[in-house]
Amino acid sequence: MLANWADNIIVPAFTDFGTKTSALEDATQIFVDNPTTVNLESLQNSWFNAYISFQNVSLFDVGKAEQINYRNRLNAYPTSVSKIDSYVENESVNFALPASFDAQGFPALDYLLYGLGETNEEILGFYTTHTKADSYKTLLNGVSQTIHSLTKEVITSWTGPFRDSFVTNTASSVNGSVDKMTNDFIYYYEKSLRAGKVGIPAGIFSNDPLPQNVEALYKSDISKELLLASIETTRNFFNGEHFDGTTAGIGFKDYLDFLNSIKGGDDLSVLINQQFNLAEEKAKTLNDNFTIQIGNDNSKMLETYNELQRNVVFIKVDMLQALSIDVDYVDADGD
Repeated sequence: MLANWADNIIVPAFTDFGTKTSALEDATQIFVDNPTTVNLESLQNSWFNAYISFQNVSLFDVGKAEQINYRNRLNAYPTSVSKIDSYVENESVNFALPASFDAQGFPALDYLLYGLGETNEEILGFYTTHTKADSYKTLLNGVSQTIHSLTKEVITSWTGPFRDSFVTNTASSVNGSVDKMTNDFIYYYEKSLRAGKVGIPAGIFSNDPLPQNVEALYKSDISKELLLASIETTRNFFNGEHFDGTTAGIGFKDYLDFLNSIKGGDDLSVLINQQFNLAEEKAKTLNDNFTIQIGNDNSKMLETYNELQRNVVFIKVDMLQALSIDVDYVDADGD
């Protein structure tokens, strides 16, 4: 199972994502060198392609990714507009500082590519005629370069000695690869996917909805697409499906079936897959723009959250019990 995870899912996913981040970096440089409407649109397309591809690797927060705060640096949202504006004004930023994590990555590019104006012509002005045009271009380049450089670090680690140490670490302990990856899988599902993409903006954890906290706030008509890509990634990983989608390898499903894990007379793996499908179908009913969905009919967001939540019980309680794995992170959101 560990070999399948590493060789057929994680490394291919990061390799593909690295191609997308390289294209993003190149498109940014082309735009900075020649800020035209055509080059802006090309850069926006590269950002979208990379952001969707990021959903394939975001849950793999182990090894080098964990060490460099990879997920937080690439996708902490909502982005801090005040910090970005300060970076532009002062022409200075250190992306390695934790204080900058919410002002870099894809959410920062979301603001810099879509949030500066109502139209691309207005946005283009910030990179051409604005008094701080050079600073905006420098920051834009810095954000894209950081995304790609961090991704290269992770890829280099996985294609180096870390792969073998990950696969051979079969210890049944908190430091074993299965324990760590299982906890990262569950943490990603409940915190990044269930809560981050749906629950928090829908107001599950607050008195009122927080539409300003949706993923891709400024290009918000892709929020649903990002959510669906994330659901697909977690379901595929649960089933051990190869990244290329052509082969079903060994994953949690096979492990649970091997242990003959039953809940209420049904195979636990079947219940989990059914719930993934139910959550996906409910998510497909949402508006492409989550800001509009929350404003017009937030009940559908809440219904989607509820379907996602049902799988938290299956994977965080039932699956962990079956695998004899303990939760290794602090959980205080009452689920």
